[in-house]
Amino acid sequence: MNKAKVAFVCVHNSCRSQIAEALGKKLAANVFESYSAGTETKPYINKDAVRIIKQLYDIDMEKTQFSKLISDIPQPDIVITMGCNVNCPYLPCKYREDWGLGDPTGKSDDEFQKTARTIERKILELKERVLNNQF
Repeated sequence: MNKAKVAFVCVHNSCRSQIAEALGKKLAANVFESYSAGTETKPYINKDAVRIIKQLYDIDMEKTQFSKLISDIPQPDIVITMGCNVNCPYLPCKYREDWGLGDPTGKSDDEFQKTARTIERKILELKERVLNNQF
């Protein structure tokens, strides 16, 4: 069985979408393939996100991930937008949803941790829905 390809999309692909890719790979790799991408890129992943994800999940995003454009990833089956308050470009897929997450950039560690825990919960919910063919 081919695993579903899930794209986590945000404007700069430097924070929330990168966290989602990292947690998707850690928590749902047996169910779907996780990718993140943006409409623009940054030269590096958000340093606070890297630090918090390392602390909470022992994942070093700087070693395993980099900022990518939508054109750099495989055609997704599922597209998850992070809640960037912008119109994301059309990306063909079987299913799409927006998680409506605020950007923690420039905010406290507590805000980054809340964002990470929300993404973790949503990844686990998505994993169950994919397992149960709810798309």
